[in-house]
Amino acid sequence: MRYGYWTPVFGGWLRNVPDEGMEASWAYTKALTQNAERWGYDLTLIAELNLNDIKGVEQPALDAWSTAAALAAVTDSIELMVAVRPNFHHPALFAKAAANIDRISGGRLALNVVSSWWADEAKQYGLQFDQHDDRYARTAEWLTVVDGLWTQERFDFAGQFYTTEQAICSPKPVKRPTVYAGGESEKAKAMIAAQCDAYVMHGDPADAIAPKIADMAARRAAANEKRGGGAPMQYGMAAYAIVRDSEAEAKRELERITSVTELPAGYANFDQWLSGTQLERELKIQEYSVSNRGLRPNLVGTPEQLKERVAEYEAAGLDLLLLQMSPQAEEMERFAVQVMGSA
Repeated sequence: MRYGYWTPVFGGWLRNVPDEGMEASWAYTKALTQNAERWGYDLTLIAELNLNDIKGVEQPALDAWSTAAALAAVTDSIELMVAVRPNFHHPALFAKAAANIDRISGGRLALNVVSSWWADEAKQYGLQFDQHDDRYARTAEWLTVVDGLWTQERFDFAGQFYTTEQAICSPKPVKRPTVYAGGESEKAKAMIAAQCDAYVMHGDPADAIAPKIADMAARRAAANEKRGGGAPMQYGMAAYAIVRDSEAEAKRELERITSVTELPAGYANFDQWLSGTQLERELKIQEYSVSNRGLRPNLVGTPEQLKERVAEYEAAGLDLLLLQMSPQAEEMERFAVQVMGSA
């Protein structure tokens, strides 16, 4: 299993806890990422939203791509998996900037391609907001342009959304960055199987993840057969982790972070996200406390219990856990020592 974590670009991940002791700042992010390398983490996911989805839109939120460029220069080994939303970035200009960041990092850049869901954010910034199926049509073209510029000396393209004429991207990335993407609609899965390298999922129990992996593996095999070859898909999942010396302690912490006394500032954004996706709709208000269905994997308990659950996910075919914790630095170190086995 590879272990990744979400960079706290929003100042934390708990919607019901106002101050988690990890501000949305470059100083905290730099120190956390450098420590994460030392603790043995493989990857960090840097989310991209211009508004703060966790603590409320009035609160600070770090920019994903300038943060990634800065981290590329002050780290040595960690993979930088940076979210990108096609309707916010012209693909030819993006390909050039991302290739430069990959060069700065020595080949450690990866993309997490996200088809936007937040209509109000796009409206505030005066950007195009596509309906569901159009998002994936745009993303498919966007990926074609980015990949073309990264792999060809000059690239021509004429599509519904984008056009290039003999476009040049030089220098190119050290190696082609891994492209991660998620989605549960038919349009999303078809696009990901054909054009991406890794499928990332919201949190679920292992017995729910296994058939999703099997489905995507079959789709990938069919896509590879059609184009005459290709690598198998990789698989990642979001999860929130609580590790304690006793199960009772872990459950007390779970109770603390999920207790809802009143709807926090960001609930309207959460409600809009539900209405703008085709994800499962039976999310409970308790799950609002942690994003991306992070509590469903039940990585809550003693080190031995968490190791057993990680083994279940490995058996299901999962390659990568994308973890949220709070307070992040303290909990990440604890998890590394007690679950990952880091020194």
